[in-house]
Amino acid sequence: MTQSVVLAPITESLPEFINSGQYSKVIVIADNNTRKYCYSLIKPLLGKHKLVTVPSGEKHKVLATCETIWESMTDAELDRHALVINIGGGVIGDMGGFCAAVYKRGIDFIQIPTTLLSQVDASVGGKLGIDFQGFKNHLGVFNIPKSVLIDPFFLKTLPEREIRSGFAEIIKHCLIADGEKWKVIRQNDFEEQNWADLIAHSVKIKQDIVNQDPTEKGLRKILNFGHTLGHAVETYFLGKSENERLYHGEAIAVGMIMESYLSFKRGLIDQKTLIDIEEFIFATYGRVLIKETDVEAVIALTRQDKKNRGSEIRFSLLEGTGKCGYDIVVSVPEMRKAIAYYMG
Repeated sequence: MTQSVVLAPITESLPEFINSGQYSKVIVIADNNTRKYCYSLIKPLLGKHKLVTVPSGEKHKVLATCETIWESMTDAELDRHALVINIGGGVIGDMGGFCAAVYKRGIDFIQIPTTLLSQVDASVGGKLGIDFQGFKNHLGVFNIPKSVLIDPFFLKTLPEREIRSGFAEIIKHCLIADGEKWKVIRQNDFEEQNWADLIAHSVKIKQDIVNQDPTEKGLRKILNFGHTLGHAVETYFLGKSENERLYHGEAIAVGMIMESYLSFKRGLIDQKTLIDIEEFIFATYGRVLIKETDVEAVIALTRQDKKNRGSEIRFSLLEGTGKCGYDIVVSVPEMRKAIAYYMG
Protein backbone atom coordinates (compact mmCIF):
# COMPACT_ATOMS: atom_id res chain seq x y z
CA MET A 1 0.00 0.00 0.00
CA THR A 2 1.37 3.43 -0.99
CA GLN A 3 1.45 5.73 2.01
CA SER A 4 0.06 9.26 1.75
CA VAL A 5 2.77 11.73 2.72
CA VAL A 6 2.06 15.43 2.31
CA LEU A 7 4.96 17.88 2.55
CA ALA A 8 3.25 21.26 2.93
CA PRO A 9 2.37 23.95 5.49
CA ILE A 10 0.23 22.37 8.19
CA THR A 11 -2.25 25.24 7.85
CA GLU A 12 -3.07 23.86 4.39
CA SER A 13 -2.65 20.10 4.76
CA LEU A 14 -4.53 19.51 8.02
CA PRO A 15 -7.80 21.32 7.13
CA GLU A 16 -7.75 19.63 3.72
CA PHE A 17 -7.45 16.21 5.35
CA ILE A 18 -10.12 16.88 7.99
CA ASN A 19 -12.53 18.16 5.35
CA SER A 20 -11.96 15.08 3.19
CA GLY A 21 -13.46 12.67 5.75
CA GLN A 22 -16.41 12.47 8.08
CA TYR A 23 -15.10 11.55 11.50
CA SER A 24 -17.39 11.10 14.48
CA LYS A 25 -14.83 12.45 16.94
CA VAL A 26 -11.22 13.65 16.91
CA ILE A 27 -8.63 13.02 19.59
CA VAL A 28 -5.15 14.59 19.59
CA ILE A 29 -2.25 12.84 21.30
CA ALA A 30 0.73 14.98 22.29
CA ASP A 31 3.50 14.90 24.87
CA ASN A 32 4.45 17.67 27.29
CA ASN A 33 6.78 19.30 24.77
CA THR A 34 4.53 19.20 21.73
CA ARG A 35 1.59 20.42 23.78
CA LYS A 36 3.67 23.44 24.77
CA TYR A 37 5.36 24.22 21.46
CA CYS A 38 3.33 22.64 18.63
CA TYR A 39 -0.28 22.02 19.64
CA SER A 40 -1.16 25.72 19.45
CA LEU A 41 -0.32 25.62 15.72
CA ILE A 42 -2.99 23.01 14.96
CA LYS A 43 -5.62 23.77 17.61
CA PRO A 44 -7.28 26.57 15.54
CA LEU A 45 -7.41 24.23 12.53
CA LEU A 46 -9.56 21.67 14.33
CA GLY A 47 -13.18 21.77 15.39
CA LYS A 48 -14.30 20.11 18.58
CA HIS A 49 -11.70 17.61 19.78
CA LYS A 50 -10.13 16.07 22.88
CA LEU A 51 -6.45 16.52 23.77
CA VAL A 52 -4.54 13.76 25.56
CA THR A 53 -1.12 14.69 26.92
CA VAL A 54 1.44 12.08 27.98
CA PRO A 55 4.93 12.48 29.47
CA SER A 56 7.71 13.05 26.93
CA GLY A 57 10.65 10.73 26.38
CA GLU A 58 11.48 7.19 25.31
CA LYS A 59 11.18 5.87 28.86
CA HIS A 60 7.43 6.57 28.71
CA LYS A 61 6.90 4.59 25.48
CA VAL A 62 5.51 1.67 27.47
CA LEU A 63 2.27 -0.20 28.15
CA ALA A 64 1.44 1.92 31.20
CA THR A 65 1.27 5.05 29.03
CA CYS A 66 -0.81 3.19 26.44
CA GLU A 67 -3.29 2.30 29.17
CA THR A 68 -3.67 6.01 29.94
CA ILE A 69 -4.31 6.73 26.26
CA TRP A 70 -6.81 3.88 25.88
CA GLU A 71 -8.63 5.02 29.02
CA SER A 72 -8.93 8.52 27.53
CA MET A 73 -10.22 7.08 24.25
CA THR A 74 -12.76 4.99 26.14
CA ASP A 75 -13.85 7.88 28.38
CA ALA A 76 -14.34 10.01 25.24
CA GLU A 77 -16.51 7.21 23.84
CA LEU A 78 -14.57 7.03 20.59
CA ASP A 79 -16.20 4.70 18.09
CA ARG A 80 -14.60 3.06 15.06
CA HIS A 81 -15.29 6.18 12.98
CA ALA A 82 -13.11 8.44 15.14
CA LEU A 83 -9.76 9.92 14.18
CA VAL A 84 -6.52 10.01 16.19
CA ILE A 85 -4.04 12.79 15.43
CA ASN A 86 -0.54 12.13 16.72
CA ILE A 87 1.53 15.30 16.98
CA GLY A 88 5.10 14.83 18.09
CA GLY A 89 8.29 12.92 17.44
CA GLY A 90 8.92 9.24 16.95
CA VAL A 91 7.77 8.26 20.43
CA ILE A 92 4.32 9.83 19.98
CA GLY A 93 4.01 8.55 16.42
CA ASP A 94 4.97 4.99 17.39
CA MET A 95 2.88 4.85 20.54
CA GLY A 96 -0.12 6.90 19.42
CA GLY A 97 -0.34 4.93 16.20
CA PHE A 98 -0.07 1.66 18.13
CA CYS A 99 -2.88 2.71 20.45
CA ALA A 100 -5.08 3.66 17.49
CA ALA A 101 -4.24 0.44 15.62
CA VAL A 102 -5.46 -1.82 18.42
CA TYR A 103 -8.31 0.27 19.89
CA LYS A 104 -11.54 -1.48 18.84
CA ARG A 105 -9.33 -3.44 16.40
CA GLY A 106 -8.22 -0.26 14.70
CA ILE A 107 -9.35 3.29 14.04
CA ASP A 108 -7.97 5.87 11.62
CA PHE A 109 -4.96 7.92 12.63
CA ILE A 110 -2.66 10.48 11.05
CA GLN A 111 0.86 11.49 11.95
CA ILE A 112 2.03 15.08 12.29
CA PRO A 113 5.75 14.57 12.91
CA THR A 114 7.39 17.54 14.63
CA THR A 115 11.01 16.37 14.88
CA LEU A 116 13.48 15.92 12.03
CA LEU A 117 13.88 12.27 13.03
CA SER A 118 10.17 11.54 12.77
CA GLN A 119 9.78 13.56 9.55
CA VAL A 120 12.51 11.67 7.69
CA ASP A 121 12.05 8.23 9.20
CA ALA A 122 9.74 7.26 12.06
CA SER A 123 6.47 8.56 10.61
CA VAL A 124 6.89 6.82 7.24
CA GLY A 125 6.37 3.11 6.76
CA GLY A 126 3.66 2.12 9.21
CA LYS A 127 5.86 0.68 11.95
CA LEU A 128 4.15 1.22 15.29
CA GLY A 129 5.06 0.00 18.73
CA ILE A 130 6.31 0.43 22.24
CA ASP A 131 9.23 -0.68 24.40
CA PHE A 132 8.77 -3.65 26.71
CA GLN A 133 10.96 -4.89 29.58
CA GLY A 134 13.68 -2.51 28.44
CA PHE A 135 13.75 -3.75 24.84
CA LYS A 136 13.14 -1.11 22.18
CA ASN A 137 10.01 -1.48 20.01
CA HIS A 138 9.50 -4.99 21.38
CA LEU A 139 5.71 -4.91 20.97
CA GLY A 140 4.09 -3.49 17.87
CA VAL A 141 2.26 -3.83 14.58
CA PHE A 142 2.47 -2.68 10.98
CA ASN A 143 -0.37 -0.28 10.18
CA ILE A 144 -0.28 2.53 7.62
CA PRO A 145 -1.63 5.90 8.82
CA LYS A 146 -4.30 7.57 6.70
CA SER A 147 -1.76 10.33 6.05
CA VAL A 148 1.51 11.84 7.24
CA LEU A 149 1.50 15.64 7.25
CA ILE A 150 5.05 17.03 7.23
CA ASP A 151 5.77 20.71 7.75
CA PRO A 152 9.45 21.69 8.14
CA PHE A 153 8.27 24.76 10.08
CA PHE A 154 8.01 22.56 13.18
CA LEU A 155 11.82 22.25 13.18
CA LYS A 156 11.93 25.83 14.45
CA THR A 157 10.52 24.54 17.75
CA LEU A 158 13.46 22.15 18.27
CA PRO A 159 16.80 22.45 20.07
CA GLU A 160 19.84 21.81 17.89
CA ARG A 161 20.56 18.45 19.53
CA GLU A 162 17.17 17.14 18.42
CA ILE A 163 17.80 18.17 14.81
CA ARG A 164 21.29 16.67 14.90
CA SER A 165 19.74 13.40 16.09
CA GLY A 166 17.39 13.34 13.08
CA PHE A 167 20.27 14.00 10.72
CA ALA A 168 21.65 10.53 11.50
CA GLU A 169 18.75 8.89 9.66
CA ILE A 170 19.35 11.18 6.67
CA ILE A 171 22.98 10.04 6.63
CA LYS A 172 21.80 6.43 6.80
CA HIS A 173 19.40 6.85 3.88
CA CYS A 174 22.19 8.29 1.74
CA LEU A 175 24.63 5.51 2.67
CA ILE A 176 22.20 2.68 1.92
CA ALA A 177 20.46 4.07 -1.16
CA ASP A 178 22.04 7.18 -2.73
CA GLY A 179 25.81 7.42 -2.94
CA GLU A 180 25.64 10.68 -4.90
CA LYS A 181 23.60 12.37 -2.17
CA TRP A 182 26.13 11.11 0.38
CA LYS A 183 28.79 13.07 -1.50
CA VAL A 184 26.59 16.18 -1.39
CA ILE A 185 25.87 16.14 2.35
CA ARG A 186 29.55 15.51 3.13
CA GLN A 187 30.42 18.81 1.45
CA ASN A 188 28.39 20.78 3.97
CA ASP A 189 28.65 21.24 7.70
CA PHE A 190 25.64 20.33 9.83
CA GLU A 191 24.53 23.97 10.07
CA GLU A 192 24.56 24.34 6.27
CA GLN A 193 22.28 21.42 5.36
CA ASN A 194 19.10 22.08 3.35
CA TRP A 195 16.51 20.44 5.60
CA ALA A 196 13.48 20.79 3.31
CA ASP A 197 15.38 19.13 0.47
CA LEU A 198 16.76 16.36 2.70
CA ILE A 199 13.36 15.62 4.24
CA ALA A 200 11.83 15.13 0.79
CA HIS A 201 14.81 13.01 -0.28
CA SER A 202 14.63 10.72 2.76
CA VAL A 203 10.85 10.31 2.53
CA LYS A 204 11.15 9.23 -1.10
CA ILE A 205 13.86 6.69 -0.32
CA LYS A 206 11.93 5.19 2.56
CA GLN A 207 8.66 5.11 0.63
CA ASP A 208 10.32 3.37 -2.33
CA ILE A 209 11.78 0.70 -0.05
CA VAL A 210 8.62 0.22 2.02
CA ASN A 211 6.42 -0.05 -1.08
CA GLN A 212 8.57 -2.98 -2.24
CA ASP A 213 8.59 -4.69 1.16
CA PRO A 214 5.86 -3.38 3.50
CA THR A 215 6.34 -5.87 6.34
CA GLU A 216 10.15 -6.18 6.34
CA LYS A 217 10.54 -9.67 4.93
CA GLY A 218 13.58 -8.70 2.86
CA LEU A 219 14.67 -5.40 1.30
CA ARG A 220 13.18 -3.20 4.02
CA LYS A 221 15.78 -4.63 6.41
CA ILE A 222 18.41 -2.37 4.82
CA LEU A 223 16.76 0.51 6.70
CA ASN A 224 18.25 -1.09 9.81
CA PHE A 225 21.83 -0.30 8.85
CA GLY A 226 23.49 1.08 12.00
CA HIS A 227 20.59 -0.12 14.13
CA THR A 228 21.69 -3.54 15.42
CA LEU A 229 24.54 -2.23 17.52
CA GLY A 230 23.02 1.27 17.53
CA HIS A 231 19.78 0.11 19.18
CA ALA A 232 21.80 -1.96 21.66
CA VAL A 233 23.86 1.09 22.60
CA GLU A 234 20.71 3.23 22.86
CA THR A 235 18.96 0.68 25.07
CA TYR A 236 22.02 0.25 27.29
CA PHE A 237 22.35 4.00 27.84
CA LEU A 238 18.64 4.28 28.66
CA GLY A 239 19.58 2.62 31.93
CA LYS A 240 22.13 5.32 32.69
CA SER A 241 21.59 8.66 34.36
CA GLU A 242 19.54 11.32 32.56
CA ASN A 243 22.58 13.26 31.35
CA GLU A 244 24.22 10.10 29.95
CA ARG A 245 21.25 8.93 27.87
CA LEU A 246 21.52 9.13 24.11
CA TYR A 247 19.02 10.39 21.58
CA HIS A 248 18.05 7.79 19.00
CA GLY A 249 20.05 9.40 16.20
CA GLU A 250 23.13 9.76 18.39
CA ALA A 251 23.06 6.03 19.09
CA ILE A 252 22.50 5.21 15.40
CA ALA A 253 25.50 7.37 14.52
CA VAL A 254 27.55 5.17 16.87
CA GLY A 255 26.07 2.07 15.26
CA MET A 256 26.83 3.26 11.73
CA ILE A 257 30.53 3.57 12.50
CA MET A 258 30.64 0.14 14.14
CA GLU A 259 28.70 -1.48 11.33
CA SER A 260 30.71 0.30 8.64
CA TYR A 261 33.77 -1.27 10.26
CA LEU A 262 32.08 -4.68 10.00
CA SER A 263 31.36 -3.94 6.33
CA PHE A 264 35.04 -3.11 5.82
CA LYS A 265 36.27 -6.25 7.61
CA ARG A 266 33.96 -8.34 5.41
CA GLY A 267 35.48 -6.72 2.32
CA LEU A 268 32.19 -5.06 1.39
CA ILE A 269 33.56 -1.51 1.46
CA ASP A 270 37.11 -0.20 1.12
CA GLN A 271 39.12 1.58 3.79
CA LYS A 272 38.64 5.02 2.23
CA THR A 273 34.86 4.64 2.45
CA LEU A 274 35.13 3.58 6.10
CA ILE A 275 37.33 6.57 6.92
CA ASP A 276 35.03 8.98 5.08
CA ILE A 277 32.05 7.70 7.08
CA GLU A 278 33.70 7.79 10.47
CA GLU A 279 35.31 11.19 9.94
CA PHE A 280 32.00 12.77 8.92
CA ILE A 281 30.06 11.15 11.78
CA PHE A 282 32.67 11.94 14.42
CA ALA A 283 32.82 15.55 13.17
CA THR A 284 29.03 15.80 13.46
CA TYR A 285 28.42 13.89 16.69
CA GLY A 286 31.69 13.54 18.55
CA ARG A 287 32.54 10.24 20.26
CA VAL A 288 30.31 8.59 22.87
CA LEU A 289 32.25 7.25 25.83
CA ILE A 290 31.81 3.48 25.89
CA LYS A 291 33.83 1.71 28.56
CA GLU A 292 35.31 -1.78 28.48
CA THR A 293 32.86 -2.73 31.23
CA ASP A 294 29.95 -1.76 28.95
CA VAL A 295 30.85 -3.96 25.99
CA GLU A 296 29.38 -7.33 26.99
CA ALA A 297 26.12 -5.75 28.14
CA VAL A 298 25.75 -3.97 24.79
CA ILE A 299 26.43 -7.20 22.88
CA ALA A 300 23.92 -9.09 25.03
CA LEU A 301 21.21 -6.63 23.99
CA THR A 302 21.71 -7.47 20.29
CA ARG A 303 20.24 -10.92 21.01
CA GLN A 304 16.80 -9.26 21.15
CA ASP A 305 17.15 -7.60 17.74
CA LYS A 306 14.11 -8.21 15.54
CA LYS A 307 16.20 -9.20 12.50
CA ASN A 308 17.65 -12.22 14.30
CA ARG A 309 16.83 -15.77 13.37
CA GLY A 310 17.28 -18.36 16.07
CA SER A 311 20.68 -17.83 17.64
CA GLU A 312 21.97 -15.92 14.59
CA ILE A 313 22.46 -12.17 15.06
CA ARG A 314 21.81 -10.66 11.66
CA PHE A 315 23.00 -7.29 10.39
CA SER A 316 22.39 -5.01 7.46
CA LEU A 317 25.80 -3.96 6.16
CA LEU A 318 26.97 -1.57 3.46
CA GLU A 319 28.09 -2.97 0.11
CA GLY A 320 29.54 0.34 -1.03
CA THR A 321 28.02 3.80 -0.68
CA GLY A 322 24.42 3.76 -1.84
CA LYS A 323 24.03 0.00 -1.54
CA CYS A 324 23.28 -2.28 1.40
CA GLY A 325 22.91 -5.99 2.05
CA TYR A 326 20.84 -7.66 4.75
CA ASP A 327 20.53 -10.88 6.77
CA ILE A 328 24.31 -10.96 7.25
CA VAL A 329 25.24 -13.10 10.25
CA VAL A 330 27.82 -11.50 12.54
CA SER A 331 29.57 -13.28 15.40
CA VAL A 332 30.11 -12.02 18.93
CA PRO A 333 33.91 -11.73 18.45
CA GLU A 334 33.29 -9.58 15.36
CA MET A 335 30.97 -7.33 17.34
CA ARG A 336 33.60 -6.96 20.07
CA LYS A 337 36.12 -5.81 17.47
CA ALA A 338 33.64 -3.36 15.96
CA ILE A 339 32.92 -1.80 19.35
CA ALA A 340 36.64 -1.67 20.14
CA TYR A 341 37.25 0.06 16.81
CA TYR A 342 34.71 2.74 17.70
CA MET A 343 36.18 3.18 21.17
CA GLY A 344 39.55 3.92 19.54
